[in-house]
Amino acid sequence: MFQAFIDFLKDYGPLGLFVHSFLDAVIFPVPAFFLQVSLSIMNPTTALWLATVGYIACLLGTPVGYYLGKIMGKSVLYRFLKTEWIDAATSRFQKNGEAAILIGSFTPIPFKVFTILSGALNFPLWRLIGYAAVGRAVKFYAVGALFYFYGRAAESMVKDVSLYTFVIAVPLIAIFLFVRSRIRKKKQLKQEAEEQPAKDHQAAEGSDQAMERHAAAEHQPVLEQQAAAERHTAADRQAKADRHPAAAELKNDVSS
Repeated sequence: MFQAFIDFLKDYGPLGLFVHSFLDAVIFPVPAFFLQVSLSIMNPTTALWLATVGYIACLLGTPVGYYLGKIMGKSVLYRFLKTEWIDAATSRFQKNGEAAILIGSFTPIPFKVFTILSGALNFPLWRLIGYAAVGRAVKFYAVGALFYFYGRAAESMVKDVSLYTFVIAVPLIAIFLFVRSRIRKKKQLKQEAEEQPAKDHQAAEGSDQAMERHAAAEHQPVLEQQAAAERHTAADRQAKADRHPAAAELKNDVSS
């Protein structure tokens, strides 16, 4: 059934490869690599153009596969793909999603496994597209370049292109991830060092404010006692004035 569909797409040339590559990133179980090779054999001078068509279609299909995984989860993969492929991809993804996407671009594991897993496991979409852009470019253009420069003789070479690309790419990816991890760690330590004085200042201000509140709390009863004593004295004076109004008036006249 799948072969019949691929043969149907083959009749449409680059347009058929575009559709195949798009579906390859979404759910179609047969990689677009096979149609790319078939079309490149027919006309090696268009090999780089075919690589470009397949590459663009793959990137356009990546977010579709991503949201399919986000909505339906990775269970949808088990209906179309081998269980060992899905389990292997899941294991890699859980260890390091970024490395899994880059390495997955060169392995026999269909790429839609990684687009759907990215959505199911809430991997950031923009990072998926970024890493897919790097990995899939290498895969498509490696095949395209072989046919463009070597013609139909490249047919025997492309069988091992994934292996060679994998052997070369994996160490480079490992170095890239290691260097990036070190850079991020240095930036984090630098940021923490820059923020530490501000945190210390805030902590000191908080301590001073706490001491002020504590001192105010201790001084409050004294102020209340003084205010009560003043109110009591005023009340006594008023009471005496009420008992001896004449004396109070005479005192006021003398003061005048």
